[in-house]
Amino acid sequence: MQRRKFTVTTLVALTGGTWRAAGAASPFSETDAALAVRAALEHGAMAAVGLLGRTDGFLGNPKVRIPLPGFLHDAASLLRATGQQKRVDALITAMNRAAEAAVPEARGVLVNTVKNLSVEDARRLVSGGDNAVTSFFEEKTRAPLGERFLPIVTQATENVSLAAKYNAVAGKVAALGLMSSDDANIERYVTEKTLDGLYVMIGEEERQIRQDPIGTGSAILRKVFGGL
Repeated sequence: MQRRKFTVTTLVALTGGTWRAAGAASPFSETDAALAVRAALEHGAMAAVGLLGRTDGFLGNPKVRIPLPGFLHDAASLLRATGQQKRVDALITAMNRAAEAAVPEARGVLVNTVKNLSVEDARRLVSGGDNAVTSFFEEKTRAPLGERFLPIVTQATENVSLAAKYNAVAGKVAALGLMSSDDANIERYVTEKTLDGLYVMIGEEERQIRQDPIGTGSAILRKVFGGL
């Protein structure tokens, strides 16, 4: 299928130390190319944070909405049938509100990651395939973001009684090796799902940028790719 893509083969050719827009007469510098990639990364990351870090950013988005964990998800129908509907709904809401509260913490980490992007990193991301940017962010930021998210998630869920009860039961199940330790703790489960959701949305933004880099409105992207 022929379509405009943010890749080396269709956008830039690395020739003699400069990057040249495909089919264009004048080369542009590696610095310009790296700036373009940084602009694209920051645009995509901030758009993802903005979409998720607000009311219903998780709860109202079926792509990233956090479901009940493990056996609690399987038992939800029974709980509802025994008059526990409000408690189940309260936990689902609390988990997703916790994610929405945590995501804005990603802003600084993501921006710093972009600022530290090398020319070599930029070259690799341009040619790395449709999810190269998302994979790059996940590799660089998942661990530090998990540390930042966990206390926020914990504060948002600690007053939900069903969460505490789940932790108590799931902890025993995990000790028997019947479920993972991350799934056996609501706070760690929500933190991991929050990170998953963030990278899902960064991936969505990456696809849009690759399909239409000029549509981002970035001046440096127009400079580098405007002749395409």
